[in-house]
Amino acid sequence: MEEMLNTTAGDVTQLKYALDTFYFLVCGALVMWMAAGFAMLEAGLVRSKNTTEILTKNIALYAIASIMYFVSGYAIMYGGDYFLSGITGDGFSGDEPATYAPSADFFFQVVFVATAMSIVSGAVAERMKLWAFLIFAVVMTGFIYPMEGSWTWGGNAVFGMYTLGDLGFSDFAGSGIVHMAGAAAALAGVLVLGARKGKYGKNGEINAIPGANLPLATLGTFILWLGWFGFNGGSVLATSDVANSNAVAVVFMNTNAAAAGGAVAALIVARLLFGKADLTMALNGALAGLVAITAEPSTPSALQAHIFGALGGVLVVFSILTLDKMKIDDPVGAISVHGVVGLLGLLLVPVTNDGSSFSGQLIGAGTIFVWVFVVSLIVWMVIKALMGVRVSEEEEYEGVDISECGMEAYPEFTTTRK
Repeated sequence: MEEMLNTTAGDVTQLKYALDTFYFLVCGALVMWMAAGFAMLEAGLVRSKNTTEILTKNIALYAIASIMYFVSGYAIMYGGDYFLSGITGDGFSGDEPATYAPSADFFFQVVFVATAMSIVSGAVAERMKLWAFLIFAVVMTGFIYPMEGSWTWGGNAVFGMYTLGDLGFSDFAGSGIVHMAGAAAALAGVLVLGARKGKYGKNGEINAIPGANLPLATLGTFILWLGWFGFNGGSVLATSDVANSNAVAVVFMNTNAAAAGGAVAALIVARLLFGKADLTMALNGALAGLVAITAEPSTPSALQAHIFGALGGVLVVFSILTLDKMKIDDPVGAISVHGVVGLLGLLLVPVTNDGSSFSGQLIGAGTIFVWVFVVSLIVWMVIKALMGVRVSEEEEYEGVDISECGMEAYPEFTTTRK
């Protein structure tokens, strides 16, 4: 009898291990699919003459993030010699019984760092040199993001001074650690880069530069909405028992609720401000709702999730308008969606999670922003000094597809070549 019980217990452990590993991998695959969402969203919101470069940036940055996180990022963030262990095949084998396979955790973390870098892509669109962007991607994914990740999810003290977790900082799935970090790097890049030609007039007027393909942008938003279930749901880290299964269900429910609240709120605000239903604001409102709930999707009620998402949807509209007035040119609204609303998401955590504090959230947000912004600014300036970051005025006028990639996304419908 005792032998049978031991065998049964062992089988249950293996089953839990298998289920949690499979769930982790599926959620990671959903987050990887967000790379397609970012690519479609950005491609739809830029002019047709810049589409190919946007798509090239998005597929290249994902590959670079995967390589650099393997080479150095994971070791910086969580410790260990993962480069050498990956080569020998020992570091991610998962021979010891654990909650899930170590290689599944690595894969899940890889797609998160790629998400942070994807945020930068849209903000610097239509005027940045492709290779300058890719060089920055190497530093961002291999060093800048892993360092702040080591202070947060990695649990290490910030430069040996203080531990954010001990101060009451909490970020369930990355409103600050992923989204605000990506926006901070994007803001630094935009400040070094400058605005697109024709975006702002000499007398202070703001000229709209419409995107070329709103159906594509809408598709990208729906892909991101879907992928976000893996982003937040996977952060529960397990689903093989009743408590974790219930937590996953709540996270999925609240993630969807926040996105819906953000989309409707942004649409209503746009109608009140502009007299029209602005699709781009509705798209950014849905994404803002998702960012707002990402810091803590497990403790709010469904009603609170709707409200938090709606707050994000309202805030993103005013943030986009404010940044435009400040002449900070962000073609896709990434800084507002992921940065401004990412901060909101962090500040909403203590409302429903008594394990966090407003002071801890503010210190954590400040630490993440200052680190990523300052180091990114230095890196952007070094790249600018060495090779330049901006294409020529003529190349920008003709479109960076030809100058940077040598091909057009819509050759039958564009006449950029002479």
